[in-house]
Amino acid sequence: MIRHVVLDIEGTTSPISAVHEVLFPYARARLEEWVHRSDPAVAHVVTEVRGDINRPGASLDEIVAVLRRWIDEDRKVAPLKTLQGLIWEHGFADGELVAEVYDDVPPALRDWTAAGLRCWIYSSGSRKAQQQWFGHTGHGDLTGYLSGYFDIPSAGPKKEAASYRRIQEAVGGSPDEFVFLSDVAAELDAAAMAGWHTIGVRREGAPEVGDHRSVPSFSDMRLEEFVR
Repeated sequence: MIRHVVLDIEGTTSPISAVHEVLFPYARARLEEWVHRSDPAVAHVVTEVRGDINRPGASLDEIVAVLRRWIDEDRKVAPLKTLQGLIWEHGFADGELVAEVYDDVPPALRDWTAAGLRCWIYSSGSRKAQQQWFGHTGHGDLTGYLSGYFDIPSAGPKKEAASYRRIQEAVGGSPDEFVFLSDVAAELDAAAMAGWHTIGVRREGAPEVGDHRSVPSFSDMRLEEFVR
């Protein structure tokens, strides 16, 4: 019996455009100002970037240039994701940002949690960013339906089976109690290798998800398939 529903964000719960055309440009435009802030959390990010590029003496301007390049390359790098999360947190708090989720997501989360399932988020974005995203949606605060969040530092890369095993170990339970929903075939492959159930979410225009079962929206999944 499925007990845990683990959800990707981009292309699964939310349009990819909402991230790439809104969040990324918002953070990119504010990188320079944030990197020069006297903030312990930002200073830690700077130290991590210097370590990742093996240049301990890199100037702040060089750090900004590296972060901008990583954004342009859509790199899934922990220090970048951490800084983006900090910037977005302020954007959501100030009301400048509102997260977009598909209309079928809130009722699905409500029904699944009401039936006793636990819902989790697993995204390359930082856990802070994930919490802010689901806490400030056009449908209101959805965090009450979520049991927790996993990102690269806490679980690992999304295309590696070991990452899903780490999530399982952190949550508890056997592999067959987990189902992972994503629009990316390689992520679904990794979850399947860890023994999880998988469902590909193929929103309009989304690519194929390999041999995984797929649905066009959450409303096309029946609750009784999860709870028996």
